[in-house]
Amino acid sequence: MRYLTAGESHGPQLTTIIEGVPAGLPLLAEQINEELARRQKGHGRGRRMQIEKDEAQILSGVRHGVTLGSPIALAVENRDFKHWTKIMGAAPLDQEEDSEIKRKITRPRPGHADLNGAIKYGHRDMRNVLERSSARETTVRVAAGAVAKRILEELGVKVAGHVLEIGGVKAEKTAYTSIDELKEVTEASPVRCLDEEAAVKMMQAIDDAKKNGDSIGGIVEVVVEGMPVGVGSYVQYDRKLDAKLAAAVMSINAFKGVEIGIGFEAAHKPGSVVHDEITWDEQAGFSRKTNNAGGLEGGMTTGMPIVVRGVMKPIPTLYKPLQSIDIDTKEAFQASIERSDSCAVPAASVVAEAVVAWELACALVEQFGQDRIDLLKENIEKHKRYAREF
Repeated sequence: MRYLTAGESHGPQLTTIIEGVPAGLPLLAEQINEELARRQKGHGRGRRMQIEKDEAQILSGVRHGVTLGSPIALAVENRDFKHWTKIMGAAPLDQEEDSEIKRKITRPRPGHADLNGAIKYGHRDMRNVLERSSARETTVRVAAGAVAKRILEELGVKVAGHVLEIGGVKAEKTAYTSIDELKEVTEASPVRCLDEEAAVKMMQAIDDAKKNGDSIGGIVEVVVEGMPVGVGSYVQYDRKLDAKLAAAVMSINAFKGVEIGIGFEAAHKPGSVVHDEITWDEQAGFSRKTNNAGGLEGGMTTGMPIVVRGVMKPIPTLYKPLQSIDIDTKEAFQASIERSDSCAVPAASVVAEAVVAWELACALVEQFGQDRIDLLKENIEKHKRYAREF
């Protein structure tokens, strides 16, 4: 499977075209919109979440609530576009309109793609960069992830994300009995955190940052249960599933680090402690005593829960802007301000769920792939029986 996204932050709409989804998958717009609503929640979100209610239109690839096997087109309207019609319109402006309406941006913001993108593509107006490099694009990535989640649900795979840290406040309580419990508790939390005491402190840290015109980042974790053993491959670098997951998480705006399982902690421990011992019983087959590997070894799934974490830096758009240099005059200025959140870590956990779900669904379709969801199920069930009897 694959997908592309298109659209600018203040353009008329965001669009994604998804190819390779098996036929026969039950899929409703409501299921996609539920995921889009989750992305818009979270303590620390800005005014745009109050202006827009993201809803996807299914434009192709689905008929009467079931996928056809043909490309699926999804569109999310930017309702705020009515205020940006001239600024972001596709039609040329005359000279008078150009000076009055264009709102040219010549002051790059530290931490953004503004300056690098302007140099790369030759833009003297950096709005041409920031409108596409904006995290607004993750809206339709969540939409694509919602389709992937539907595939995983049909195959008995569950995905959940939660927040481990915001602005230096760490969750101490991180244990849960099931992925269903994890989802239930975090969905009720304004910061998607299992630890209620830590959640209160996280919200205070977000409020303090907002008062100071600042922003804060954090760490999110995605957990996946139900993936069969042996998905992925060790034979080539670009077929390793852990590498694909790391790339997917790193592709999320403002993410600067990824770890799987105990991750960087493995550098401080001996191998006798790090590696997961193997067990076997007649009913379940092979298993592991621990899950320090985070469900992945040698680029393949082990059958244990997949655990992926990502580090999000503070959002670089600040209400107390940092110094920058005007690309036209070369004079020092305070960087321009665009409407932004003080913290988007809770929303980023939803985006992380989406990109992880997408990579896992792709891996399953590729490895056990069929053009029909019922045949995909059959192949995976055969593989699970084989693994148990191995």
